[in-house]
Amino acid sequence: MPACDAVIIGAGPNGLTAACVLARAGRRVLLIEARETIGGGVSSAEITLPGFIHDLGSAVHPFGVASPAFRALQLERFGLRWIQPPAPVAHPLDGGRAALLERSVRATTARLGRDGVAYERLMAPLVRMWDRIQPLVLNPLRFPNHPLAGAYFGALALLPVTLLARMLFREDAAPALIAGLGAHSLLPLEAPLTSAPALVLGALGHAVGWPIPQGGAQAIANALESCLRASGGEIRTGWLVQHIDELPHARAYLFDTSPRQLIQIAGDRLPVWYRRQLERFRPGPGVFKLDYALDRPVPWDNPECARAATVHLGGTLEEIAESERAPHRNEHAARPYVLLAQPTLFDPTRAPPGKHIAWAYCHVPNGSTVDMTTAIEAQIERFAPGFRHCVLARRAMNCADMEAWNPNLTGGDISGGLPDWRQLITRPTLSLTPHRTPARGIYLCSASTPPGPGVHGMCGYHAACAALADME
Repeated sequence: MPACDAVIIGAGPNGLTAACVLARAGRRVLLIEARETIGGGVSSAEITLPGFIHDLGSAVHPFGVASPAFRALQLERFGLRWIQPPAPVAHPLDGGRAALLERSVRATTARLGRDGVAYERLMAPLVRMWDRIQPLVLNPLRFPNHPLAGAYFGALALLPVTLLARMLFREDAAPALIAGLGAHSLLPLEAPLTSAPALVLGALGHAVGWPIPQGGAQAIANALESCLRASGGEIRTGWLVQHIDELPHARAYLFDTSPRQLIQIAGDRLPVWYRRQLERFRPGPGVFKLDYALDRPVPWDNPECARAATVHLGGTLEEIAESERAPHRNEHAARPYVLLAQPTLFDPTRAPPGKHIAWAYCHVPNGSTVDMTTAIEAQIERFAPGFRHCVLARRAMNCADMEAWNPNLTGGDISGGLPDWRQLITRPTLSLTPHRTPARGIYLCSASTPPGPGVHGMCGYHAACAALADME
């Protein structure tokens, strides 16, 4: 094959973003994907019944609409359309109650009883300062451009979410809402830094919403593909790269892969000390995922839950904390915290007329093959009695299935590596330039690099910027 300026291995959102950035800078770019279709974590397909379009990876994308990289690429010009549900997140509680994260901080506080004032004091400054906080969240670690905003956010973000909630709140709705957000960390809620995702995701809900892409997550990949091709980039699918020597000569090779795959493909070009550090990089818990074709909407006990595309199922703070400890003990929670998405309430194009889809998963030990269908459906039934009677078809994926579909998901880990405080600093190794490897011209651009998990393309963006700087 002819030489390129850059070859990108892996066509997930980070690989696609890196390819777009490089191609827009005038570089000759080849993007390679092992599967026949692009998208990785932003793929959609009919996997239950004809006409029901399910998201194989992520479903709801607050980081997508907030991403500086996606905004710079102007993906709306290439067909991407965001749909904003009226409420970003619903969190049902027993007895027909529910806490809702509304677009407005004030509207959210009105639902939280005596804890409303404390919630407003917590979240309103973060929303006002979001533009100053966002660089801390979506860039590699560095000294903040706005130290006061950074200090305010950092002091809160360092706390365990259990401590933050118990310090501020007295009733059960607000702690449950914060715990549901914090559980996106995949860490025990008593761990340091679990308040960070709770605060970031809450602030995003108020600042930009939790939107879904019209037509499914695949629409993000399709828009990135159109952007890349418009800049002259080339895509080759169905090519499982075994070794870097089979690739065309290039000035830069960017890997949208796990550290393990980087070692497999290019390990003989990496220093031994660096390979050993990559081998010590720890995966996070896995997930067990269910996709449903439904003959009607989820019958929530509290109909307000139908105002959100994302519903957190887990009950109280204490219940969610117990659930999230289990995977770290190599156990399976009897009453797991469940993330559920119901996109067809807001995007009817994804199912036949009058029908619906739902997407749900829970956290399990890495590599688990235990079937969690019964436990997940019991949690859904707890807050939506009669749900099982709505199911036309379901498809389950355990950790092995997830990794077989996408080898980046090591043991079913959707986070690109355990996002605890140690691997926040050493992601994937301790370095001031984490996207560069010690081997000249080889870069890592997956969620195993800063800023980590989430559909934002920023890992690819930072790696592409590093490669461009090195090409000068």
